[in-house]
Amino acid sequence: MLIINDHKDHGKPLDAGDAATIGLAAASEAERFLEQRDGHRPTPLLSLPSLARELGVAAIHIKDEGHRLGLGSFKALGGSYAVIRLIVEEASRQLGRTIDISEFRSPDVHAVAAKLTVACATDGNHGRSVAQGAKLVGAKCVIFVHAGVSDARVNAIARFGAETVRVAGNYDDSVAEATRVANESGWIIVSDTSWPGYERIPGLVMQGYTALLREALRQLPEPPTHVFVQAGVGGIAAAVAGHFSQVLGPQRPFFVVVDPAHAACLYESARAGHPVKLLHGEATVMAMLECHEPSLVAWRILSRTADAFMTVEDDEAIDVMKRLAHPVPDDPVIVAGESGGVGLAGLIQITRDPALRNRVKLGAHARIFLINTEGATDAIVYERLVGQTPGAVAGKGTHA
Repeated sequence: MLIINDHKDHGKPLDAGDAATIGLAAASEAERFLEQRDGHRPTPLLSLPSLARELGVAAIHIKDEGHRLGLGSFKALGGSYAVIRLIVEEASRQLGRTIDISEFRSPDVHAVAAKLTVACATDGNHGRSVAQGAKLVGAKCVIFVHAGVSDARVNAIARFGAETVRVAGNYDDSVAEATRVANESGWIIVSDTSWPGYERIPGLVMQGYTALLREALRQLPEPPTHVFVQAGVGGIAAAVAGHFSQVLGPQRPFFVVVDPAHAACLYESARAGHPVKLLHGEATVMAMLECHEPSLVAWRILSRTADAFMTVEDDEAIDVMKRLAHPVPDDPVIVAGESGGVGLAGLIQITRDPALRNRVKLGAHARIFLINTEGATDAIVYERLVGQTPGAVAGKGTHA
């Protein structure tokens, strides 16, 4: 299923605030912070020449975020960045002087952080990033997880010293509960989704994501003509589409947002022309994308910068996991979690239908940019779906 974006705002410039949040200056600030992080190094940008020939395009490059800061997900860039920015700002207010984000390890910052608690709801990856950020500055952390979050992902959050709270229901229920408790307790809620009156902090989370885009543009031999990026509430999709639109201008790529068929809140919002909250139905295997209401900030950006919205089925996402784990010759092995390769699943679906190829202008000279947004963040789930452990798959290639 694919629709072309015909929203009245499509093609218009971003709001000034959104442009500032994910523009070049903001991305440079996020990169400057990232350089202060222990273990930081750019994640690989991998070329898939055999798959490109098979799909009839000129090039496919995939940014592999399974290597990001020990968390195995692009989310490592967002939640921790937002937490530390907020703590540093609070320390500046309390101490009456401007503290640079590069000073986040200082005793003064840690003394302020020790009196603060940050909280969020999560499907797994965002919560780990928030917990990691809190640990880095010495703040307390409480993470709310819904019934569908696996024990392995909960345990991964707890390893950073965060308290975890189980919430009955789904992701949206956990967001509501985290917000309620945080407001009652005077905690800082660090969400990756936004709602009326709550936009700045999700904007900081998205700002953190732009660091991977600066890396990618330096790594790519040429700017892409097409981008396929998966979406949950829309944060990473909006960061990519918005940042590339600002930096590349008229040469910006054709941008396709890819949703799980069973949690297609952005697809349905595009079809309706306004943000839509979906009823909860059948679960999707794409656990990190199982969101039923878009972030308002993300929707505002995507309504202007996304060119098409589409959905993929669970079996298509699983097929991509297997394909990346067992590639044809000349292509690298990539460990992609159940939500990691969804953009590629969308690309493959488009290439199988000449009519869809024409609609998104996907010709033989197309250069595709994708993001593997997560590695095997739940090894048990990965082995069940792929048939091998992540370690066994990784052992077959140097870039897994």
